Amino acid sequence: MRAIAQDVFGGPEVLRVVERPRPVAGFAQVVVRVRATSVNPTDFWHRSSGGLHGRIVPLGWDVSGVVEAVGPGVTLFAPGDEVFGMPRQPEPAGTYAEFVVSPARHLAHKPAAISHEEAAALPLVSLTAWQALVDVARVEPGQRVLVHAAGGGVGHVAVQIAKALGAEVIGTASAAKRDFVRDLGADRVIDYAEEDFAEVLDDVDVVLDAIGGEYGPRSLRTLRPGGLLVSLASPAEAALTPIAAEQGRRAVFMVVEADRAGMVAIADLVERGLLRPRLDTVFPLAEVAEAHQLGERGSTTGKIVLTVT
Repeated sequence: MRAIAQDVFGGPEVLRVVERPRPVAGFAQVVVRVRATSVNPTDFWHRSSGGLHGRIVPLGWDVSGVVEAVGPGVTLFAPGDEVFGMPRQPEPAGTYAEFVVSPARHLAHKPAAISHEEAAALPLVSLTAWQALVDVARVEPGQRVLVHAAGGGVGHVAVQIAKALGAEVIGTASAAKRDFVRDLGADRVIDYAEEDFAEVLDDVDVVLDAIGGEYGPRSLRTLRPGGLLVSLASPAEAALTPIAAEQGRRAVFMVVEADRAGMVAIADLVERGLLRPRLDTVFPLAEVAEAHQLGERGSTTGKIVLTVT
């Protein structure tokens, strides 16, 4: 099978197409013929420096495709089923390939209402938003949720999920993305180049921050007493936890995990018309370097997707 590999850390140019043996399903696993995968910032991190693992790993965590084979003990799927998910995260998955092997319970049936390209755009970003807003923050109807980078990968699905939970949603975004974020359902959009969100917002219940750096301390200022900042950017954001506690607020750093229950919930939102991914650009697998170059510019609206087979 064709797959993407690298021999050294570096820029997008280190990525190349190679031939690899096709994987075989073990106990409780399925082999998926990959129709599409997507590009996430964690891919850039792992490509350039090894990311969480500190070593070269096969890139790609999102997958949408068709079950090719099932291993012993699998009861959820049969060959021919269309599935999507985020296998193995935070361990390497290697979905930049024509086939991938996945634990069966890291996948869900793909919603019929969307294409494989759209489905591949969802798993990592939507599970991140779902776990942050539902499992960690326990967002309730009527609460105020601030989503930073609301026009980006995680942000644009977080806005939709928060609205589906009944929250009042505020998003920060560039002027060019204001209308897009409003169309997602945001009740208010703050142009970060024109307004300081920390000066114009208060009494926020939950902040979802995928940017990090100085955004974290500034976000704490917008929270009500007892409010929660969920940081996604890097492990360094965990340093905000004691700072928030001193202010009578809460802050946590979160890493998304593979989660079948979350994928089923996300599929349900899609089927109910409450969640739809926005595709910025679709590339063939062989143009993965160009996809990474575009993603690292940081100006995309929604997701970058790779079509595979």
